[in-house]
Amino acid sequence: MTVLHSALTRLPVTWLYVPGDRPERFDKAVASGADVVIIDLEDAVAPARKDKARANAAAYLRARTTDVPVHVRINDLATERGQADLAAVGELAEAVRVPKVESVAVLDAITGVPAYALLESAAGIVAARDIAAHPHVAGVALGEQDLAAELAISDESAMNHLRLQVVLAAAAAGLPPVPLSVYPHVTDEAGLIASCRAGRTLGLFGRTAIHPRQIPAIRRAFRPTDEEAARAAEIVEAAEQAERAGLGAVALPDGRFADAPIVARARRTVALARQLGDEA
Repeated sequence: MTVLHSALTRLPVTWLYVPGDRPERFDKAVASGADVVIIDLEDAVAPARKDKARANAAAYLRARTTDVPVHVRINDLATERGQADLAAVGELAEAVRVPKVESVAVLDAITGVPAYALLESAAGIVAARDIAAHPHVAGVALGEQDLAAELAISDESAMNHLRLQVVLAAAAAGLPPVPLSVYPHVTDEAGLIASCRAGRTLGLFGRTAIHPRQIPAIRRAFRPTDEEAARAAEIVEAAEQAERAGLGAVALPDGRFADAPIVARARRTVALARQLGDEA
């Protein structure tokens, strides 16, 4: 399942959670502009409503006509409820998001559907490289609130250390970039944007949201600035000129040279600026 992503692969920027026991919100979530919708059967649903939430998700996935990817966050696969979730939606969703993954053993039971492993504990972080390299895993993400609670972390620099470990594990396994965890303050747009931009500097890309109103802010935060886009376009143009001339070295107008990794990054930046070009 592991796939190396090219410089021009269109990656999701926004992932929107919707509670599985609120089926009236499913279509609204799909129409929100999110790149991926995640029907949540786990944390957002009270225990007494989880069976109904599972049935809601399965019914919606069978009947839907949308082309927006829909993932399902199932319950812990170490439980009977989680196994029932997987059996009900595993062949219907584009992917399942598996909470509380702490070892590769739990991933062996998943077949026929891509899995996104959620690392929410110290054990999960320690095993991140093995988990990311598992053939059933299509991506990894952090469950930061659970992780911070377990480790009693209140310092953002300590959390950044953990984020970087997961970014490294995903990159080494050839997985897509790791998205940021949810930002719980729904009305704090400035804080959300600042948090997203800080995550960008760590190699994180995109973010899960808990309300549709967060989606435009997340997109703006990950859109390259005009200066970044212009600089990247300059590098790409110089690379294309060098290729047409049969030259291996890419000379930039300011006299500097750009090697292959710089050119690849510039192409990603140009593609992202086009993808998010409608954001102010």
